[in-house]
Amino acid sequence: MPYLKRGGIFVPTAKPYTIGDEVFMLLSLMDEPGKLPIAGSVVWVTPAGAQNNKTQGIGVQFSEDESGQAARHKIETILAGYPAGRQTHTI
Repeated sequence: MPYLKRGGIFVPTAKPYTIGDEVFMLLSLMDEPGKLPIAGSVVWVTPAGAQNNKTQGIGVQFSEDESGQAARHKIETILAGYPAGRQTHTI
């Protein structure tokens, strides 16, 4: 998504959120030994029962701080090894 310049991720969740909510998560990435602490904000909400059976959850844009940019870099590095057509939860 071009308007998410800092990167982001889709988080499947049934918890209620609204656009603009600040969130904090501990993100586990593939075979990485630790968890990445990431702050961000909700930029969209996919509600339960969304069209085309889309998964309920939120789109989170990473913060501008070092943790957000470190997460973006690690995710981009991991995804570089995947085939272009493979679906992921990144934005």
